[in-house]
Amino acid sequence: LQKMERLFLLCSGLLVTTVTSQPNVCSRPELSGNIEMSGIQRFSSPGEELALSCKEGYTPVSGPRKIVCTMNGVWTSTKLKCIPKQCPHPELVTNGEVFYEDTVYQSTINYTCHEGYMMTGESSAVCQSSGTWSSPAPECIPVPCGLAPVPLYGMVIYDKVVRGNTANYGLTATYHCNAPYAVVGNPVAECTAIYESSKQMCFFTVVTCPPPESIERGYLSNNEKREFFYEEKVKHGCESPYVLEGNMEVVCQNNGRWSEKPSCKAPCSVNVQRARILHNGKKIWMENFEPNRVLHLDIVSVYCMNKAMKCGYAVPTQCIDGTLNIPECFEEPSALEYTLKPNSLPSEIDQC
Repeated sequence: LQKMERLFLLCSGLLVTTVTSQPNVCSRPELSGNIEMSGIQRFSSPGEELALSCKEGYTPVSGPRKIVCTMNGVWTSTKLKCIPKQCPHPELVTNGEVFYEDTVYQSTINYTCHEGYMMTGESSAVCQSSGTWSSPAPECIPVPCGLAPVPLYGMVIYDKVVRGNTANYGLTATYHCNAPYAVVGNPVAECTAIYESSKQMCFFTVVTCPPPESIERGYLSNNEKREFFYEEKVKHGCESPYVLEGNMEVVCQNNGRWSEKPSCKAPCSVNVQRARILHNGKKIWMENFEPNRVLHLDIVSVYCMNKAMKCGYAVPTQCIDGTLNIPECFEEPSALEYTLKPNSLPSEIDQC
């Protein structure tokens, strides 16, 4: 807009018109970066100031926080920046997970619970303009179950102490039946993620096992030729010098079969003639080793020679069910050397 002022002057018989213009005005600026301005006027005159601020949820940094309309109708520049407000990092959830990409204004966090746990509280939260989350972190509490039904003629044994009438997720209960009854099916009930323990009931039937069979080179503590009831036990033994390997006691199981039987393992002979061996912490000449026998799993050491260092050393070997392997480094001396120079044998010289 211009106001023209006409001055009429008479100069040399001519009419002269002069025009004076008012300075340009500033239009309302367009601001970006979440900056907003005060006032509602569309135009500002030179010298007028416009206060700047940040939108809700943003924090001002740098400055200045105002701009001024200049004489040429342009607003001064500003380095004001508005950054999103920061919410604190979300708390970890015991027995659950936290998912989020950022923690600034309008960011979202989501919570989940592990299998077997249920959530109390909100499953998500939003970072608010105040720099706080819209809701606190939830809790993941164990899924409750009812107690396992107690069977007739038996009992229920839990793997942890149970208080009250509920059990927590993962708790297992094992059914035990009084002889001669046995559990049919899986004897274990578990509190699962479906809010209840297994509905499997404990049904019973009379279970018997046939008379147990003796093991080779062994004998039984009970030779009765009858049916044995569930959970009845019998012991196995071995004739001397055989050694029992496995559980001495077998039990009649709920499938009508005996538990795994042990076995009788054979002794070993030390297959050397002229040497001194180490057995049970003692050095023994072979002619004095009577009877020539070591039991299953017993260890015997023979002596070998380190020819470079001219010293002897003991090498152990173990009896395994009748087999005792002599180490390859062992060299049996001749009869003459064994008789006339026993002090030169690897077992008698300085040890490495």
